[in-house]
Amino acid sequence: MTTKVRLGIIGLGAQGSMYARFIADGLVPNMEVAAIADHNPEKAAIAAESFPDAAFFEDYLDLLDSGTVNAIVTCVPHFLHPQMGMDALQRNIHALLEKPAGVYTRQVAELNAFAASKPDLSFGIMFNQRNNPLYIRLKEIVDNGEIGTILRTNWIITNWWRPQGYYDQSAWRATWGGEGGGVLVNQAPHQLDLWQWICGVPKSVYSKVAFGYRRNIAVEDEVTALVDYGNGATGVFITATHELTGTDRFEIVGDQGKIVVENSKTATVTRLNRPERELSESMGMDDVTKLFMGQLNVDELYTQETIEFDSAWGAQHSGVLENFAANILEGTPLLAPGSDGIQGVRLANAIHLSAWTGQEVSLDFDEDVFLAELNSRIAAEGTFPERN
Repeated sequence: MTTKVRLGIIGLGAQGSMYARFIADGLVPNMEVAAIADHNPEKAAIAAESFPDAAFFEDYLDLLDSGTVNAIVTCVPHFLHPQMGMDALQRNIHALLEKPAGVYTRQVAELNAFAASKPDLSFGIMFNQRNNPLYIRLKEIVDNGEIGTILRTNWIITNWWRPQGYYDQSAWRATWGGEGGGVLVNQAPHQLDLWQWICGVPKSVYSKVAFGYRRNIAVEDEVTALVDYGNGATGVFITATHELTGTDRFEIVGDQGKIVVENSKTATVTRLNRPERELSESMGMDDVTKLFMGQLNVDELYTQETIEFDSAWGAQHSGVLENFAANILEGTPLLAPGSDGIQGVRLANAIHLSAWTGQEVSLDFDEDVFLAELNSRIAAEGTFPERN
């Protein structure tokens, strides 16, 4: 019986090297690094020194055809994830994709359809924040109805400060043709995923997006998006890469409570003793007077709990790798099924499309319209091929 998954890492950059080190250091006991692929031949020496037991290939297709691996993880530019995932699955190799699943929904939908035709293979995505015990607990609280029906959500996540040198390090970075966008496709996919994973998928979005606002780049470095959940509830998502001292604050307001998360570390959960409307209707002018004078007994209105977990660096990523291997070996349910990756991509696409058109955009937008808008920007750059 196979006790370890033989993993192939495609792309030995910062992310691929980190995953390889986690596995080599024993943080993923049910997985081994069997092969590495990178189109840069200089990475062969690095791989040989750091991971001597792993075969090295310059072409990822040679890795897939080598028989050395039964699973892969893609650590490459975003546009490449869907095709590499399909190439692996076509060869009956399990596939774990780095986030985002792709740049535009058409390519991710094609990937999902192909993966669905291979139900015996494991298909996952590296949404490591779904393995964050804080967000796991908050999703349980929301799903259990402990704060009632969601009325409003907002996430300000602007602690992605990136100086100009970060963007200048690679010709493909922060371009439409090379990366497919800016902060929405690079820094914020985890939050876009968590937002809809916990609070639900919105029906539409209206956005104001700044492109090259505070950095010399073509793509977005600041985003303000207003979403409509279709039942009167709304949400706001704000993100940027130019705030030296940024903010990470996530709020979920329900009709029977509220969650406030600071720095993705500490959550304050308020649970009302009764739904807010009932509390409102039960109060007369005497209570209003006490309210104005700060004399209401809040213990009769709500309770509060502070939630915080210790989470060691790397535990979330290595946990997703271990879970992916367990799914292959034992059928353990995936923390982040690959098919879920399209949700965040769709939301990012809708935010872009709203900004480009100046219109409110349904999450069920026309994929052809989005792709035409994206390709017009790729063509204007004149550096990368248009997409189909």
